[in-house]
Amino acid sequence: MFDLSQYIDVALVWYVLIATAVFLYVLLDGFDLGVGILFPFAPSDKCRDRMMSSIAPFWDGNETWLILGGGGLFAAFPMAYAILMPAFYVPIIVMLLGLILRGVSFEFRFKARERSRKIWDYAFHFGSIIATFSQGMVLGAFVQGVQVSGRSYGGGMFDWLSGFSLMTGLALVFGYALLGATWLIMKTEDITQDWARRCAGYLFAYVAFFMGMVSLVSPIMNDHIRELWFSRPNIFLLQPLPMLSVLFFFLLWRDIRHKNDNRPFFLSQGIFLTNYIGLGISTWPWLVPFEITFRRAAAAPESQSLMLAGTVFLLPIVLAYTGYCYYVFRGKSSHDSTY
Repeated sequence: MFDLSQYIDVALVWYVLIATAVFLYVLLDGFDLGVGILFPFAPSDKCRDRMMSSIAPFWDGNETWLILGGGGLFAAFPMAYAILMPAFYVPIIVMLLGLILRGVSFEFRFKARERSRKIWDYAFHFGSIIATFSQGMVLGAFVQGVQVSGRSYGGGMFDWLSGFSLMTGLALVFGYALLGATWLIMKTEDITQDWARRCAGYLFAYVAFFMGMVSLVSPIMNDHIRELWFSRPNIFLLQPLPMLSVLFFFLLWRDIRHKNDNRPFFLSQGIFLTNYIGLGISTWPWLVPFEITFRRAAAAPESQSLMLAGTVFLLPIVLAYTGYCYYVFRGKSSHDSTY
């Protein structure tokens, strides 16, 4: 039987791969969802055309990482999948419906006549907001934890709905909008870029506020998180992470004011990265937070080993293709770009 667990910790490798796939989805699909959130507020139809053109080569490929994360969870950690999916059925279904609405409107807008284009503009906007808000609510409910009964979900259909999950849903809307605004600063020019820079300036304050609120409420709400972050020596060892996040915020604020084109997008990604690492530290080693660790939820080592062998072969191809796509379509989105 093919078994790599004699040489490497396959469960840990899969845990890292799934966490990385989710993070890549947040960063890459986050900015094009952010463009959709900002879409109807653009100064003109010409600006909206340029916004569409800036994400047209990337938006559908960015969702690959969501599929890899969900599929990897199902195959490598079936117990965790069997508990988390019933806990979040409603927001995940709503998220998928939002992504479908967004995808349909994206394609139809390019072919719509002048009179019906507004309908698809708003469909693209609301599909993006619905998908983002649902993801944020799932994140909040995940941090709160879910009720487990044996090897299955033991809570109700709407246990995910709480004040904290509503706050994280709203926070993610503003966070993705900031990613979208900084993406447009990097990829557009003239009126569209100036408008995106103003949007980034407003969104910066909201993102800072909501990230501060989430960081404040999480330790109050959860004893495990409070003990992890505020006990000695952890309080000193983990201090560089929030300090790095504050530094990214400061540099982003300065670059927006000084009209830097490229760095704001990468700084906003850095803000997401530091917060994502903080979330990973807070929930380590739990895959179902504070109930089931990733080792307990893991599939048989032979199954994980076989899947890992295929993933090690295919994943570099996906990464290479994605990188090549971003390289080919680098630079500014032109005035007359079409999909």
